[in-house]
Amino acid sequence: MSQPAQGLSRKRVVTAFLRHGSRVLLVRRSRKVGSYQGLWSAISGYLEEPTPMLQALREIREETGLAAEAVRPVAGGEPLEVPAPQLGTCWVVHPFLFEIDDPAAVRLDWENSELRWVTPEELRQLPTVPALAEALAAVTEA
Repeated sequence: MSQPAQGLSRKRVVTAFLRHGSRVLLVRRSRKVGSYQGLWSAISGYLEEPTPMLQALREIREETGLAAEAVRPVAGGEPLEVPAPQLGTCWVVHPFLFEIDDPAAVRLDWENSELRWVTPEELRQLPTVPALAEALAAVTEA
């Protein structure tokens, strides 16, 4: 990884994409979260668990109600550095891709106000958190 932009603090986060068929789950961040309110995102959170994978599974459980048994890990990408100078932060994003069988089982918590199943092309047309398309590409392109 390269050095973050001068003066930005590094914050490690996970971003977990849930896929069903050819579509991935996007969630609209609620007004109650600390940043990027109203923008589309994957399931995400600060890295607090011992490993990024454990954190991704925790965030999936908290934000969608899906237990670890309901998701199958497909891919984990190399961490992406995403400078956000307006927040004084350089996000270090650990991207993951999981398959799920039952999209109707997803139940959102307070962090997100809406969900949508989209193709990667549709994702690029939506107002998203920074570098979301790049994070998805990191776990879907060989």
